[in-house]
This record gives sequence, structure tokens and C-alpha cells, in this order.
Amino acid sequence: MGMNSGYPGLPLLMATYELARRLRRAPIERVLGREVAIASGPLLRTLGLALLDRERAGAGLLIPRCRSVHTFGMRFVLDLHFLDADGAPVSTHVQVPPCRVVSDRRALAVLELPAGRGEEFVVPRP
Repeated sequence: MGMNSGYPGLPLLMATYELARRLRRAPIERVLGREVAIASGPLLRTLGLALLDRERAGAGLLIPRCRSVHTFGMRFVLDLHFLDADGAPVSTHVQVPPCRVVSDRRALAVLELPAGRGEEFVVPRP
């Protein structure tokens, strides 16, 4: 049975199946025009998108109450958007490779996006 098996919901089901299990269970919120998972529990806050292939990472991850993230264990580069209390970007770091630590003291949350999915939100660094 392939993608054209005659079952109309099969491609949608397969797309959902490809999303990592830890992200499928997370609450979803619209942030900067994207529906992303929220890192609400300790496991998802700790792991984030680490150890996932880009295809299984979904649209991204919002980490509330966060000012610093690491990219240890990442299998793809990230665009990081540090957000203020209103959800507006205070700084953006694009194409952040694995094995880095990035911080912004002004931030109250971090939006992690697979690189190349958030260029329109680039904010110049002060």
C-alpha cells in the first residue's frame, strides 16, 4: 500500500505520524504567525528539538520563561527568536549551528524554528 492507496486521509495521517512523539503531545500556540508546540513540561523544555531530524521537528517550538538555549544534540541549524512579554522579537539569531549556547537577558521566551522558516522576523542586533 502506497500513498495512492485509495484512503483519502492517509497522506494527512502519515504527515502527523512523522512529527516526533514529544511534539505531538505538546500544546499548540500561534506565535509570529506560526502554529508551534509549546515546551510546557520538563522533558520538552530540556530536549527541545535536539536529537530530531528536521522533518520530525514540525514548525518549531516555543520555550516560555527562557532566556538562554543550547543547540547541543541538534541535527540541523536553527533560527532563534528571543521574545519579550508581548511576544515581539527582541533579538534574532539565524543559522545557529549545533553545539552553541545563545542568550538574551531581555527575553522572556524563545521561539526555535528550523533555519530558513523565519527570515521575515529578523531583528537587527543592538
